[in-house]
Amino acid sequence: MLQVLELKNVLLRAGDQLKVKGTILHDAERFQIDLGCDADDLALHFNPRFHDDSDGAVLVCNSKASGCWGDEQRELHNPLQRGADVKIILKLAGDMFEVELPDGQEVHFPNRDGMDIISYIRVTGDFKLTSLKIC
Repeated sequence: MLQVLELKNVLLRAGDQLKVKGTILHDAERFQIDLGCDADDLALHFNPRFHDDSDGAVLVCNSKASGCWGDEQRELHNPLQRGADVKIILKLAGDMFEVELPDGQEVHFPNRDGMDIISYIRVTGDFKLTSLKIC
């Protein structure tokens, strides 16, 4: 069963962090953490994939404006493992998002539309969420 956590009317500003903890399912193909205004306007779509057709295990970041996806940014080093308990920290650093992974790797993704307030968070896919914290 697909788990979806959708939060609306959240207030995440530059300097804030979102800490996501959970377990990647043993047979995971992909999961995603989305930050934005709503499902059609995402400043950050963070999408670890474990069996991508072209690149195998890969981290994909993207943005969506008015329902249209931008250009994917692909990070070929995906340290996330199926079946692992993980903590992922997403930081809104003004013109940039920083995603801190469990092994200390950081993925940087530009805040393409200059969204200064994140009011929408969605976590879905092959991931069992255990905790979500804004700090």
